[in-house]
Amino acid sequence: MSIVDWNRDNCAVERTLSVIGERWSLIVLREAFLGVRRFDQFRRNTGVARNILSDRLNTLVANGILRRELYQEHPQRYEYRLTEKGLDLTPVLITLMDWGTRHESGGEPAVLLEHKGCGATMMPRLACPECGDQVSARDVRAVPGPGATLR
Repeated sequence: MSIVDWNRDNCAVERTLSVIGERWSLIVLREAFLGVRRFDQFRRNTGVARNILSDRLNTLVANGILRRELYQEHPQRYEYRLTEKGLDLTPVLITLMDWGTRHESGGEPAVLLEHKGCGATMMPRLACPECGDQVSARDVRAVPGPGATLR
């Protein structure tokens, strides 16, 4: 039976997009990934309206992607830091940056990400965990996983 015959109700892409798929959520994550921590810094760097930024930060905190840390008592002010769950989005953000550079900005990156260990520019690569071969979409196939159900 083909994968197209299986139900999409348990789709990981759909569930992920429900949390981070809104434009400003990804922009906030980009800023957090680049080291921005405070509300006013997010506002200044992105130009997002206060109410929208507040909503996106609250959503990302509620979903365990960011955590709030108090840095000032009076008045109370918080920093927003990536959690482990948020840090797990690093490959996604690197891939989006690479795709945008290659397809939407003339091939000239605005930001280069360097490996701290050796200084090489980071590039997203998909590799087989078993043999280590680099793979493309043409090299993989979708098969039903343990959470799949028939339509």
